[in-house]
Amino acid sequence: MIEILDGRKGQVYEKRAGRGDDGIACEKASLAGSVSQRACLFCGSRVVLYPIADALHLIHGPVGCAVYTWDIRGALSSGPELHRLSFTTDLREDEVIYGGEKKLYASLTELIETYHPKAAFVYATCIVGLIGDDVQAVCARVAREQSIPVIPVHSEGFRGTKKDGYKAACESLFSLIGKDDTSPVSNLSINILGDFNLAGETWIIKDYYRQMGIDVVSCMTGDGRVAEIGRSHRAALNVVQCSGSMTYLAKMMQDTYRIPFKRVSYFGIEDTAEALYTVARHFHDLDVLRRTEELVRSEVMRIYPEVERYRRDLQGRRAAIYVGGSFKAFSLVKALRHLGIRTVVVGSQTGSPEDYDYLKEISDEGTIIVDDTNPLELSKFMEEKQADLLIGGVKERPIAYKMGVAFCDHNHERKIALAGFEGMLNFCREVHASIMSPVWNFSPAYQRRRREADDEPTYQSARTIAV
Repeated sequence: MIEILDGRKGQVYEKRAGRGDDGIACEKASLAGSVSQRACLFCGSRVVLYPIADALHLIHGPVGCAVYTWDIRGALSSGPELHRLSFTTDLREDEVIYGGEKKLYASLTELIETYHPKAAFVYATCIVGLIGDDVQAVCARVAREQSIPVIPVHSEGFRGTKKDGYKAACESLFSLIGKDDTSPVSNLSINILGDFNLAGETWIIKDYYRQMGIDVVSCMTGDGRVAEIGRSHRAALNVVQCSGSMTYLAKMMQDTYRIPFKRVSYFGIEDTAEALYTVARHFHDLDVLRRTEELVRSEVMRIYPEVERYRRDLQGRRAAIYVGGSFKAFSLVKALRHLGIRTVVVGSQTGSPEDYDYLKEISDEGTIIVDDTNPLELSKFMEEKQADLLIGGVKERPIAYKMGVAFCDHNHERKIALAGFEGMLNFCREVHASIMSPVWNFSPAYQRRRREADDEPTYQSARTIAV
């Protein structure tokens, strides 16, 4: 294994036979100088709240913070698209010296009167935390005058990491919950927490539940609406997809409204089926369970022959996975197995000790597991393990292309839905198209790896298979 910074050695684990059950260090601040791929607290809050489509999102800070998070993720809407506009108070030197509260008040008032949102979120940035603007007081004043919820988001970037931003977003979301006690809500009802409708996934999942006979009260926050969030406290169950971002909110709703929650994943065949069965079993309704069985059976029978066709080409390949949340990593390891691809490197930015214990359980011998890795480590581990594919986000893409390795975008910039059974097919197509592309034959890195792997019978050239 490559040389690792002393302060990070506990965050790297290689699964080997006979190795003791030592844990992996995680949930700690990034080591200075390690060039972590994590984002700031402000970014974390933005990616969670951004998909609420009928709300106004105002960044109180310099224009750079607004540009950084403008249209930061896919978040498709079936109606309004106010969330896709980027508004900022654009604090300059004068406001830094004399304060920005007057500018915040004027901006909020003008935007609300112009766009008529159902609610407004005001994000505090680093500079606001330093100069001491009373964002909460300004929001309270505008809320009284405009008669809509105006919610301060305490998202000063220096206060923590992206994961802390999730918590700040959950606290802001919670202030909208419990506002509607009159709209009818079915006994067979759920909230979907932690799906952000990047490329239409929310619609796919909601359709599954419709076929099962389950009503979806709200989705937080993909294709989200303020009114739906307001009555979400009356649902019978919270189903948490992105556990890193939304478990905190689920626990708040459990403590306050006695709503139980289940952690699920909609990525891959096994986890999608188990997610639907988990919800069906919760309600102890035989009709719901029967419809769920029929749905899963028909979908698996529909997609499995095509999955097997891709598997024939991809058998024996190796993959590296580095994503934000570890729950996604679990599903990807399983999904790749359906394609005959072995995961040789896997990690996340926000995993917990329990998450990494489960990753160790489902990983093969020799797999390297990493927490909060950096580009140098990741590229060296991929080279050491001869990975053919990297699954990650926008920050990992250049690493793959520079190394001559296939890449699959499984982060919030993607344009193709990868959730559900249909998403599994899309995933197979994308992985197959990337790995099998003849372009890798012209990469020096690929040619070097190919020479080193000539003695492995399962390893075939991309050009041969493509032809």
